[in-house]
Amino acid sequence: MKSLFVHVLGFCTLLMGHSSRAQSRPADYVNPWIGTTNYGATHPGAQYPHAMASVSPFNVAYKKAEGNIHEKDSEWNSRVYIHEHQYLTGYSHVNLSGVGCPELGSILTMPVKGPLELDPEAYASTYRNQTARAGYFTHELDKHQTRVELSSTLRAGVSRYTFSEGQNNILINLGLGLTNETGAMIKVVSDREVEGYKTIGTFCYHAEDVRPIYFVAQLSKPAKTYGAWKKMPKYHAVEGDWVKYNDTYKPYEKYPYELPGENVGAYFSFDTEDQEQITVKIGLSYVSIENARENLQTEVPHFDLDRVAAASATRWNDLLSRIMVEGSEHNKTIFYTALYHTLIHPNVIQDVNGDYPVMAHGGTGNTQGNNRYSVFSLWDTYRNVHPFLSLVYPELQSEMVNTMVDMYAESGWMPKWELAGMETGVMVGDPAAPVIADTYLRGIRDFDVAKAYEGLLKAGNKRKGNALRPGHETYLDLGYVAVDGEGKWGGSVSTSQEYYISDWNIAQLSKALGDQDNYRAYQQRSMGYNKLFDGSTGMLRPKAASGNWYEPFDPLMGKNFEPAVGYVEGCAWNYRFYVPHDMPGLIKLNGGPKRFTEAVQQTFDLDHFDMANEPDITYPFLFNYVKGEEWRTQQTVRELIDTYYKNEPGGIPGNDDTGALSTWLTYSMLGFYPVCPGDMDYALFTPAFDKVTIQLSEKYYGNDEIVIETVKPSDDSPFIEKMTLDGKPHRRYFLSHEALTQGKRFTFYLTDKPK
Repeated sequence: MKSLFVHVLGFCTLLMGHSSRAQSRPADYVNPWIGTTNYGATHPGAQYPHAMASVSPFNVAYKKAEGNIHEKDSEWNSRVYIHEHQYLTGYSHVNLSGVGCPELGSILTMPVKGPLELDPEAYASTYRNQTARAGYFTHELDKHQTRVELSSTLRAGVSRYTFSEGQNNILINLGLGLTNETGAMIKVVSDREVEGYKTIGTFCYHAEDVRPIYFVAQLSKPAKTYGAWKKMPKYHAVEGDWVKYNDTYKPYEKYPYELPGENVGAYFSFDTEDQEQITVKIGLSYVSIENARENLQTEVPHFDLDRVAAASATRWNDLLSRIMVEGSEHNKTIFYTALYHTLIHPNVIQDVNGDYPVMAHGGTGNTQGNNRYSVFSLWDTYRNVHPFLSLVYPELQSEMVNTMVDMYAESGWMPKWELAGMETGVMVGDPAAPVIADTYLRGIRDFDVAKAYEGLLKAGNKRKGNALRPGHETYLDLGYVAVDGEGKWGGSVSTSQEYYISDWNIAQLSKALGDQDNYRAYQQRSMGYNKLFDGSTGMLRPKAASGNWYEPFDPLMGKNFEPAVGYVEGCAWNYRFYVPHDMPGLIKLNGGPKRFTEAVQQTFDLDHFDMANEPDITYPFLFNYVKGEEWRTQQTVRELIDTYYKNEPGGIPGNDDTGALSTWLTYSMLGFYPVCPGDMDYALFTPAFDKVTIQLSEKYYGNDEIVIETVKPSDDSPFIEKMTLDGKPHRRYFLSHEALTQGKRFTFYLTDKPK
């Protein structure tokens, strides 16, 4: 039976700080708790838009077990915070949001009351009275009788601790974290400053370079006693397993305050009065300690957390206000929270002086005043995040594409899944191609398109030793990636499908650039999917180099993310209709419009659709390709929103994938969706709001805003009766990007019954 405290804790958590303030600005609707369970992998901590730094409660190291003891949490996960866990061991200052593998979650601070304790199993604490909003987080630690407040800037995190009377300590722990790498160094500079670095790398256990992230931490009050500490094997122990290095104990005279190792940290001890506050601020850099200090001094020259939180909230509101919506409070909350999650990654990585870690070879470059980005989870984000940024935040998308082109210039390859200037090689395909092509075709062209095109063609033409396209030689020879080589590359069908969509995008870019030869060659290549179509099953099926189908074939193998020959993170059903660049051809292969509609509907009826899986999240919009069946898209999108997206911690259907699932929601609530990157048509369906005003960039689109409104007989009217654009009838269930960005008012007239 749960204690009353646990029930009260859960209730306080779900209040989410919303009842204490008026709902007037878009940022006020953000609920950072959404996605903190159900493997959403978001965190509720203080986050600045597209920031290098964020400060999050870290509760994945230990959890409460029967008998009131601390038990190490053996669950493999990529989350710094899991909503249902009860025990916390600190506050991490560099974090990822919505990723599927463990990384970062590093550089932890922790307030500890009483005699100095260095063992996380001993100082872990439950917590209560939590509030989270855009740019600010607070709760109270039960064991340590301390109120914690968190906020952050682009490159620095700020924590304020309100202590009770007596001895209180602040720890900086470089041992805990999510990264697979364990090396670190810490140096105590004075009674109120410490510096060092933490090594990160081998994301998703893929071999890659490792890299340090540097930091400088400063305290608002000098400590009474202070020093460094290191966890040692028992046979080396001087004072148990945790050894303090200070003026009293100096086992290494050469380094009395500077410690390298795997589990190292620093402590600062104080005698505080009741309700006394001490603030810690930490600056970060991927280049050097000196740059981390400069970042800190530039962005937080004071110790005023309230000022930092106010600046973060203002920035969030500026960005979120690009889209103003009118509708229910619930819909506003899930919409603006999804938009919030979309604007976390990719994040700025350059320091205030412009320095950044160069892609691949580990040197240092300088942006000369521009923004440089990191965390390009492109297999996820090419499908919707980057098209969305191009529409609503084109200046940010331009900076990101410029970063990608610079990465190609530095490393010789476009990024695939980049992290901190390291190519992790995670997932399959060549996802930079649709990002580059889609961005250019939407009218964002202030990047070196010739250099970008060169990079895309390099990946598209190279037969052997292709860093972006494993199995490319068989793909070029056969028109598909042969199943014979699985193990050397990922699922052969999934990989082939990703190459098809990339080649189709290269074809569209070639056409726009006037390169007709490459247009024809890549367009033809992109149609190779028909070689994998098995008419007897209706599936895209693994095929050997000999031309024989792989046996035995189970189209449901992989549905629960178990290994499946031919497919990556899914089954044949999840990939069955992922040919967005040639829907007429796919419809024909499936036996025509009627049979195609039945097959897509069957995917939902038999529960073979996975809302948390990127390849099939376009399926709800495929009914728009069949005349007379568009009502199914209108109905299905609404059902999926109501089923999977909620104003609660489990309100994202799975791993957010650096915003991909959140962006699906933002588009779906607006009433249009880009089914295929590089295709400038949006699928149209019923919006979730009465009125939407999207602020557009006059620089890129020559228009200041587009208004989308609904006219309906009742709030429950789900179907479209007719549509108008600037007062003129619009009869297609698609709308071009040009028409959307050049129009002034698009109106949906709704009805209660399907048309």
